[in-house]
Amino acid sequence: MTDPAARSELITIRDFIRYAVSRFNAAQLFFGHGSDNAWDEAVYLTLHTLHLPLDRLEPFLDARLLPGERETLLGVFRRRCEERLPAAYLTNEAWLGEHRFYVDERVIVPRSFIAELLQEQLTPWIEDPWAIHSALDLCTGSGCLAILTALAFPEAEVDAVDLSEDAISVAERNVADYHLNDRVNIIQSDAFTRLAGKRYDLIISNPPYVNAESVDLLPPEYLHEPELALGSGEDGLDFTRIILAEAKKHLTEDGILVVEIGHNRDALEAAYPNLPFIWLDTEAGDEYVFLLRAEDLPE
Repeated sequence: MTDPAARSELITIRDFIRYAVSRFNAAQLFFGHGSDNAWDEAVYLTLHTLHLPLDRLEPFLDARLLPGERETLLGVFRRRCEERLPAAYLTNEAWLGEHRFYVDERVIVPRSFIAELLQEQLTPWIEDPWAIHSALDLCTGSGCLAILTALAFPEAEVDAVDLSEDAISVAERNVADYHLNDRVNIIQSDAFTRLAGKRYDLIISNPPYVNAESVDLLPPEYLHEPELALGSGEDGLDFTRIILAEAKKHLTEDGILVVEIGHNRDALEAAYPNLPFIWLDTEAGDEYVFLLRAEDLPE
């Protein structure tokens, strides 16, 4: 990046956004951690770095920047291009809908279709949100889905489980930020290991699900994320198999299981031809999240 020339020639926010888009495209960055194109990412990083409202670009486009602001902004652009850091790690925040969460390289950057479904309280599969009294978020990572679950189901006590000590620390911070310590319990556990005897009205999980072939082809941005949170065996279903084997004994009689499995629908249905998977509609389609009722799960 030609920082010396940029320092002297770039004056306004409009200039810096144009410059960032050019640099991002030239560097062939991958966008998949909050935005899907160079323009949106440049706008987000610019507004965040300058402490401006994220939803209000137009009034500031022709504002001139101070020398210190220029230097800081160029540094963020440089790191995005040279280190290939996802934007969320540069800003230490990720958004699911209108909800903001703290993130750093100890956790995967939150991105889940389950978040979209929780905004509608899993309608119509859950008829009465107030009737959900216990829930589990397995592989909680930053704790985002556990928090959204607690917000969606006001009477629920939520267990947020992860194997990683690092993830547990980040989840604790986010739960505290949302003042939900009295309703969201952070538990370090290898899957269901430390949940013996516990049963839930709802279990959700966005587990590792990238298959071995895809892990080898991941863009550099993904290599900054914890490996534990991405790959799950040759076909991407290792952890999902654990969930399907153990979930029934941890669900109440009328409980439901909701799991995200990425692009593995065909592989999953081939592996479990007798399970009556219900595929939930999301903005991206109906092949990424399945639902099973407790009564349909294997013993």
